Parts: sequence; C-alpha cells; structure tokens
Amino acid sequence: MELKDYWRTVRRRWKVILLCLAVTVGIASALTWTATPQYSSSARLFVSTSPSDTADAYQGNLFASQRVTSYADLVDGRRLAGRVADELGEVRTESELRAAVSASVVPETVILQISATDPDAAVARDIAQAYAEALSELVPELEMPDEGGGSMLIKASIVDDAVVSTTPVSPQPVRNLGLAVVLGLLLGVGLAVVRELLDTSITSNVDVEAVTATPILGHINADQNAVKKPPVEALSSASPWAEAFRVLRTNMQYVEVDHDHRVFVVSSSLPGEGKTTTATNLAITMAMAGQRVVLVECDLRRPLIADRLGLDGAAGTTSVLIGKVTLEDALQQYGETGLQVLACGPIPPNPSELLQSQAMTAMLQDLRRRFDTVILDAPPLLPVTDAALLTAQADGAMLVVRHGRTTRDQLQHAVERIENVDAKTVGIVVNLAPPPKSRQGYGYGYGYGYGYGYAPTAAAAQTARPASDAGRRGRARRRGTDPDTD
Repeated sequence: MELKDYWRTVRRRWKVILLCLAVTVGIASALTWTATPQYSSSARLFVSTSPSDTADAYQGNLFASQRVTSYADLVDGRRLAGRVADELGEVRTESELRAAVSASVVPETVILQISATDPDAAVARDIAQAYAEALSELVPELEMPDEGGGSMLIKASIVDDAVVSTTPVSPQPVRNLGLAVVLGLLLGVGLAVVRELLDTSITSNVDVEAVTATPILGHINADQNAVKKPPVEALSSASPWAEAFRVLRTNMQYVEVDHDHRVFVVSSSLPGEGKTTTATNLAITMAMAGQRVVLVECDLRRPLIADRLGLDGAAGTTSVLIGKVTLEDALQQYGETGLQVLACGPIPPNPSELLQSQAMTAMLQDLRRRFDTVILDAPPLLPVTDAALLTAQADGAMLVVRHGRTTRDQLQHAVERIENVDAKTVGIVVNLAPPPKSRQGYGYGYGYGYGYGYAPTAAAAQTARPASDAGRRGRARRRGTDPDTD
C-alpha cells in the first residue's frame, strides 16, 4: 500500500479508528479514576570508606562504588524486610514490604536511594526511613573484620531522611490519557488497514477492473427522497439520482450498436443488489426519451415489477408462454411514458424450463421485432441458472453490483456463469454508490447542480439531456420503491 492508500483507508474507515480511540480512552479513564492513589517517599545514604583502610582517595572511592551496588541488592532481601517489619510492628508484612520498596544507585556516585510506595503517604515515609536506618546498621555488621580489634572497612550514612509526600506518584491522568490516545490511534489505524486488506467487496472502479474488462456503464447513487416518489416522477426530476439513469441511458446507446433491435438481460450476483430497480428505471428513462422499450419480468420466482409500477400481475410472461393469452393482450403501458411492461403472471413450478422453452424463444423474437430495446429483468445469477439461460438468447447481460456489498469473487462467478453459456456481459452498473466528496456541483440553465463523473467510460462524456416533453407528461402516477432491496 502507498501513502495515498493509507490516507484513503483512514477516510473510509474513520469510524473504526474513532471507535478504537473511544474504547482505549474510556478504559484508560476508568482505570485512572478507579485506581488507588499511591504515594512515594525516598531516603538517601552515602557509602564511604575509612581513610586508614585505603591507600588513597581514588582507591577508596572505587571500593565504595563496587560495594554500593551490592547494598542495593540487599534492600530486596528477607533480612532487611524482617528487621523493618519488627520495627514498624503490624503496619505491613514482610512480603508487602519487599513489594513496596526499591533501591537504586545514583549513576557515577556512591549514593544509594531507597524508595517506598504505599497508599498512605505517612506509611511510605516510615518504610523508606526504616529501611535506610536498618541498612545503615547492617553495613557495619557485614563489613566488620572477622578478627576482633579492627575498624570497619565501609559505612553507610543517611544524608536525606524520608519525608511525607503530598502528591501521589500514581495514577497520572495526563500521561495515561495521552498514552491511551496514541494507543487508540495506532490500534484504530492498524485495524482499519487490516479490514481494508481483507475486504473483498467492490468499492471502486479498480475492484471491478480487477475482475473483468467489461466497461462500467453507470454509477447509481443512493437517494432516499427519490425512492419515496413514483418512478416516473422521480426520474423526471432534476436530481443527481435521475441524471445517473440518464447517463446510463446514454451509455447504453454505445452497446451493441450494430443491432437496431436489442435484447438485454439485467441481473446481479445475489438478491438485494438492485437489479429490478435498475432495470425498471432504465426502461422508464429510455421510454421517456422516445424509444420503443419493453420491460419483461423474467424473474418468475420472485416477481416485483407489477407491484412497483402498480400494474396488474395476473397475466404476463408465464401466461404468454403457456399460450393462455397473446403477447398483445398481456402487454401493459406504464402511464404516459410509452413504456410497455410484461408482468410475470402466475408463478410457475418450473421457471427454468419455461425460460429455455421454444415458446420463450419465439416470444423474444416477437418482442425484438416490435421494440427498439427489450429489457429482461432476470433472477440473480449465482442462486439459479435462469439468468444465464436468458443471456444465451439475448444480446448480452448487464450486471448490477452493489457498492460495498458485492464481492469480487461473487462478480467473477457471475461473469463466469454467463461465459459458460457462450454469452457475454455488456456492462456493469454500480448501485448505491456514494457520491465522491471531491465532486463539485455546477448549475444548469434549468436550475440545478449535480456532480459530474458518474460514468467513467468514454460514452459518459456526453451528458444525457432531460427527458422529452412527451416523457414528462406522466408525472405523479404510482408509488416508488426502495432500490436497496432488489
């Protein structure tokens, strides 16, 4: 990963970083404010030699320097702890004393510092002072020559008595919270990078290009206001969401240009990626531009188009395939948009057999002759084979992927399903894509601003014009639906 990749990861995963920061600061705050304050007190001893026992001052100082390190080790011993415990009485046990006291040698000196820590400042003072006195008495005993009559070789003198401290040495709120902030940021950034490396969902054009060379025909952003309106009204408005479908419509003009009458399958890898909404809105947008378009419900397992457009779903694709009604009678017009819709009809027990039947082939040929563009809303590719069977009879499939949910493996398997039947994928549509923050809106003469760059292909450079007057006559017809579900 490059530096810009880390920055992009921080921007995308900022919630994870803030969560880790909040957790670490919270834990540090709880531990800091619930901890028992500890007070520390220190006494200092000066270790020296007798002049009569040394040849000169330098050798005496060297001898004392070697000895003082050994005395520091004696502070942690049981002998001194026993003496101090006897002197202090039942204030602290030997084990508690050994855990509370420490000794250190001031570098390049013969000064020994004994420190004691305790929740009671007075007790800490007493422990440090008692240890200093006990050590000063123990040193002559250890250094006294075995042969009587001689003077002691070295002695330890108390130069600074222990005093009561009014400021606790722990906890330290500023230090603890500062360390918590640093640790939280490190953990948050680390977790964000790990999640980014392990995340296989499609979140950019690069992710799509890593799977397939199929061009990206459009990016449909999320718009909660648009989905609450009837489709024809939402698509007639001057909004980025409606403009995204106009850009998609423009890009579709460059797909299969050698065919005057085209048949496209709209599908996805799994349910919930927005293929039905994309197919429906694309068909309406194309019809509003004056094209002869028919939208065919080929999801015979979970049909949604009739309910979303407020049409009669009693007769439709299955009715035509079994010869119950004619194609002419089954087609319904959606408002005044000019869009013809073939609903599902009764749900059959054998959808796959119907979709690969001779009757289906004949119906598609009839629809191809009647209309400029035939859009088939097919089931998802991975759970069932219906969409692959339809793509083999069409000019190609347009795959809808959901930003941040569809994974690269799922898209790859979907493309492979289509290629296995000697068909092709004509384009990719990224659904529910967040608009980049870097886009700057710019206004048009008819009074709205929208972000540019919805489609990265060369075709996207030609901005689609607003719907024609004939297409705008069908406003405010039926209830809208949520593109988040299908």
